[in-house]
Amino acid sequence: MARIILLQIAAAFIAALMALLVLGLSSGISALLGGLCCALPNAFFALRLLSSVQKLGGANPMNFFVGEFIKIALTLALMGAVVMFYPGLNWLAFLAAFIVVMKSYLILLFRH
Repeated sequence: MARIILLQIAAAFIAALMALLVLGLSSGISALLGGLCCALPNAFFALRLLSSVQKLGGANPMNFFVGEFIKIALTLALMGAVVMFYPGLNWLAFLAAFIVVMKSYLILLFRH
């Protein structure tokens, strides 16, 4: 699980670097923010799942659903905050990096 989260964070920084080099500073920042809007809620979800599994009595399936709901709500809240507080947002870079990070787990899936 930690490898996937680290891969997603790395993908966010790589997407941001590529956007920075190709499109400029505003796009690089937008891409970084878009990538982090996906990676940070996933990291929170993974930590929540890990802590629930390590509790006495094992995993409760309801923890998964509550964690997924919190992850989606956190993703939407972060995206809303970026839209509100970053006036130079480049939507293309923001959404492209979000999608790249969201699908970056496929790299590990096809690696083995």
